[in-house]
Amino acid sequence: MRVATFNILNGRTPQESSVDPARYADAIASLDADVLALQEVDRDQPRSGGADLTALAADAMGAVDHRFEPVLRGLPGDWVPATGDDRPGVPAYGIALLSRYPVLRWEAFRLPQLRARSPYLLKDPRRLVWVREEPRAALLAELDTPFGRVRVLTTHLSFLPWCNGHQLRSLVCRVGPSEVPTVLAGDLNLNPRRAARATGMRAAAPGPTFPTEQPSVQLDHILVAGGLHAASGGAVPMPVSDHLALVANLRHHP
Repeated sequence: MRVATFNILNGRTPQESSVDPARYADAIASLDADVLALQEVDRDQPRSGGADLTALAADAMGAVDHRFEPVLRGLPGDWVPATGDDRPGVPAYGIALLSRYPVLRWEAFRLPQLRARSPYLLKDPRRLVWVREEPRAALLAELDTPFGRVRVLTTHLSFLPWCNGHQLRSLVCRVGPSEVPTVLAGDLNLNPRRAARATGMRAAAPGPTFPTEQPSVQLDHILVAGGLHAASGGAVPMPVSDHLALVANLRHHP
């Protein structure tokens, strides 16, 4: 089973203000993933040509099932939190999970959020700013795979270091332990040691994923448990985004 996670930056490069849908679709197809987790996903946004980027990715990879979970709706600069029942046609932004295997069950979670503005130290230029954290969510899918039932989770956690660990621990507590093989894939904004410690799961694909020019830190992770192990895995340069994609080929040995 080939799993990938990719923070797509709305399907564009940092230098661009709009999306080339064909290039984005080709990038997704090149991953050849059976299961794909996406972050920073647009739906019906003008900057992405009004496209449903989850649906485009599903077509490109041959997914039989997919789900987009909005965390914000409206336009950039005028965001409001998504309610969970937002319908297509309203501009939205969030996370997505796509699968070539049938999905037996979906579940979405809202993660803890700091309500007040918080201090954050920018690195370049180095200065202290006050930021308001955006809502965060997670998606869970139970898949019918050649390994049997497999749980896959994806999320995009806060960039605030005192918040993301709490969100990850909250997610792990929410889904609970299981004998079922489990994958957690997403942009966790945590280093590998913190991600493994907070989840108790094994890394399936080590390697720096950010920034694209000279990758130096691993923010994106594929973590496994319940008899899943990595046969191979690592970071993959992509023609879009400021992140590399992360890919793992998994095997199952109970």
